[in-house]
Amino acid sequence: QLQLVESGGGLVQYESSLRLSCEASGQISTYAMGWFRQTPGKEREFVAAIGRNGDRTKYADSVKGRFTILRDDVENTVYLQMNSLKPEDTAIYYCVADFYYRDVLMTISTAYDVWGPGTQVTVSS
Repeated sequence: QLQLVESGGGLVQYESSLRLSCEASGQISTYAMGWFRQTPGKEREFVAAIGRNGDRTKYADSVKGRFTILRDDVENTVYLQMNSLKPEDTAIYYCVADFYYRDVLMTISTAYDVWGPGTQVTVSS
């Protein structure tokens, strides 16, 4: 079973940058990968997804233009580059993998088969 482990979270100031990493225990080249985030009392929210070979990307409107999702299939690692961070970006960020080949990148949490334990990102104002 594929395992995902996120890293790179922390406490940062408003308008700063942070890069999250997601290291997989096995090959991810045939999977779409993504990031979700969650704050206490709220459902998990789609952030970004990237298709196999990096051919497609999709972003939530709230992060479009500020966040970039990248993948390195040689290192089996997915990244989330976050720029111009805002306090409302504060959340636990989860890396996810979708095992099924689809025509579109999914934004619903139930479409993803494997989740990492998450990494906390806190943005101070």
